[in-house]
Amino acid sequence: MAARPVRLALVLAPLLLAVGWALANRPVAYEGVARLFAADPWWLLAGGGFTCLTWVTAACVRQGALPDRLPPGLLLASQFAAGAANHALPAGLGAHAVTVRFLRTRGVPLDRATASIGLYSLAKSSAKTVVLLVFLAVSPAWRRLGDLVPGERIMVPAAAVAAGALAVAGVLLTVVRPLRRPVTGLVRSALADAREVHRRPWRVLALWGGAAAMPLVQGGALVCVGASLGLGLPWEQVVLAHLAAGTAVGAVPAPGGLAVDAALVWTLVAFGATPAVATATVIGYRVLTDWLPLLPGALVLSALIRAKVL
Repeated sequence: MAARPVRLALVLAPLLLAVGWALANRPVAYEGVARLFAADPWWLLAGGGFTCLTWVTAACVRQGALPDRLPPGLLLASQFAAGAANHALPAGLGAHAVTVRFLRTRGVPLDRATASIGLYSLAKSSAKTVVLLVFLAVSPAWRRLGDLVPGERIMVPAAAVAAGALAVAGVLLTVVRPLRRPVTGLVRSALADAREVHRRPWRVLALWGGAAAMPLVQGGALVCVGASLGLGLPWEQVVLAHLAAGTAVGAVPAPGGLAVDAALVWTLVAFGATPAVATATVIGYRVLTDWLPLLPGALVLSALIRAKVL
């Protein structure tokens, strides 16, 4: 009973922040929403197809991160349901929690299930960085990203905080023995599963191929929404904007992806889009990829819990 207000606040926080931003930027938000109603439905339908592929690629990476064979249908359903859980917790914790519960019901021990989450996150971030570097190498639009790089006033404190956090974690693992034992066991389990996964070519293809395809599929959905609204940017610049914004602020623990959305609007405008169309594109992308699947995802999540799959 005492935790209900906290859960309710976490669920409503993204919506309240979005409403606050819309009220503070009423002209841009109004024009952006008005443009959405005049969008090309066929391009939006294509964006819906790319949205469905995001759950397929996520399921592939989840399977590739674990040596055990998982039922494909239930794995795909769990990833669809994980999208609904992601709105309540920041930094992908909702999806990871749903996945751990799913793996536990499949008989995977807790340490190995947690290790698979680490391998999944590592492969996803590494592959996304490689894809971003490829786009930066082949696209001349990367020069415009220089204006978006934070200055020393932001970078130096951020680097100091990151270094301090790593130092504190290292000291705790060195001094506190009860904490060191489970972490050491988790690392050993993760290394053992990683070696086993990379001995199987199909697991390697699912892990790294799915991780590389995921940002491209997400960028494809953004390209379709932008084309439906007349964004006026080449597809490679839209994908580059998505990769750059997600990489720059993807680690910010904000529920609902609000930090990424703000950076994405900023990046699209830097590439030459008008603020109203860029805002409409990001709003449409978020509605298509997050808010429309939210209710069916919550229903699937409830069904999986009732069926004891989670």
